[in-house]
Amino acid sequence: MEKNYKKEGKYSYYEAGEGTPIVILHGLMGGLSNFDGVARYFSDKGYKIVIPDLPIYTQSLLKTNVKAFAKYVKDFITFKGFDRVILLGNSLGGHIALYHTKMYPEKVAGLVITGSSGLYESAMGDSYPKRGDYEYIKKKAEDVFYDPKIATPELIDEVYATVNDRIKLIKTLTIAKSAIRHNMAKDLPKMHVQTCIIWGKNDKVTPPEVATEFNKLLPNSSLYWIDKCGHAAMMEHPDEFNNLLEEWLKKTNL
Repeated sequence: MEKNYKKEGKYSYYEAGEGTPIVILHGLMGGLSNFDGVARYFSDKGYKIVIPDLPIYTQSLLKTNVKAFAKYVKDFITFKGFDRVILLGNSLGGHIALYHTKMYPEKVAGLVITGSSGLYESAMGDSYPKRGDYEYIKKKAEDVFYDPKIATPELIDEVYATVNDRIKLIKTLTIAKSAIRHNMAKDLPKMHVQTCIIWGKNDKVTPPEVATEFNKLLPNSSLYWIDKCGHAAMMEHPDEFNNLLEEWLKKTNL
């Protein structure tokens, strides 16, 4: 991904391909590389893939919340000169995409969420105080996936380092509280954007009933399941994820 990584002004982001912009929003512990498979596939299919680094740990505490991140995304889209975009978000990134769509519907041509927060929040900060315990963090990281082997030692080390950094821990808990505060249940029925929901049938972080609820509340949504799959479908089953997303993009002419 490095050769397509850019820094301009206050923004750092990955960009590849030409065509309709798909702006991808990563989760709390997620990085740009989580979307390798999506980026490679769709940048060859008539889409411009853009993945900004979200300032999850670098904004002031007052701006460490879902609403401020949604505003950051809007400013980024304006900075890039995009008229309307397809937004794709995983976990906290899905929540930010949903909130952005609520605030700036004119900017969003389509919405894709996978393992998104916004309705159900045990996902976030429920048990971080045990942060010194490496085995506990390892188990938490493995629980994100259906196949625990996807939680590589590098990934576990990264999560461990994050929750043992005092400032990052405070910000993680601040975001967790913000996610609960910004519950989307009342907003979703008023959001008419075409929405694709792709969910792991074995997601322990945001269980399958959350996807069903999103599908029920969002008027123009289509729900797709991936079997033997946890919270990060685009990492665990990239080919299947891409096929489902492509099918939906064709069906909605996006």
